[in-house]
Amino acid sequence: MDMNALYRTALMLAEMDQHLGVQFAMRPPPVEQTATKKEEVPETPAAPKPIEIDTTLPAAAQLAAINELLLKSTPLFTGTRNCVPGEGNPNAQLMFIGEGPGKDEDAQGRPFVGAAGQLLDKMINAMGLKREDVFIANIVKWRPPRNRTPTEEEAALSMPWLEAQIQAVQPNIICALGNTPLRALKNNYNIGITRARGRQFLFGNIPVIPTYHPSYLLRNPAAKKDCWTDLQLVLEILGLKTPKRS
Repeated sequence: MDMNALYRTALMLAEMDQHLGVQFAMRPPPVEQTATKKEEVPETPAAPKPIEIDTTLPAAAQLAAINELLLKSTPLFTGTRNCVPGEGNPNAQLMFIGEGPGKDEDAQGRPFVGAAGQLLDKMINAMGLKREDVFIANIVKWRPPRNRTPTEEEAALSMPWLEAQIQAVQPNIICALGNTPLRALKNNYNIGITRARGRQFLFGNIPVIPTYHPSYLLRNPAAKKDCWTDLQLVLEILGLKTPKRS
């Protein structure tokens, strides 16, 4: 059929549509097929990069370099007042790791200085140690909004900082305080502190003993007995005697 015949047929169908109320689908002439654009898939976020520090420096110098980089970095959360890197003996045998700064820690730029921090000091003293004997840090270095629990992603983004601190201090043992450090250090977000507490695992070649966070103990004083059992295990691994309780 020639083009004129096609045109006449189209007009006829259009007139029938008007008179009979019947709608005929008039397909547009075929067009040359073009390659469809490949659907863009969002990129997977890049894995957090290790913090590059000169590991030949003394531990104190490494920690100072980490702190300097932290203070120059973009805060993980908006609305925070201070970065809270951590503090303590750069050559500590024992390292305590918590979740993240609270209101008091955000105000002072120091870890564990509020009510939970006061209880942690008592726990350390009960072990026959002083705060200046140990190193204290958190998984995240800035206060989460409304003191909420850090997400798995936020913990992962913060881990390179903590790993650099652990590399600098090289403690003989780590005590993980609560769910967040337990899960981040074990890289398992399906476990909980209630069942995992007191059970040793390794972070690299460093033994880790998880126990309750001091803030949990403030809300649940009955759990202090189990926590003390965990701290005694820490002392045992360190080869230290449990002090006699008066």
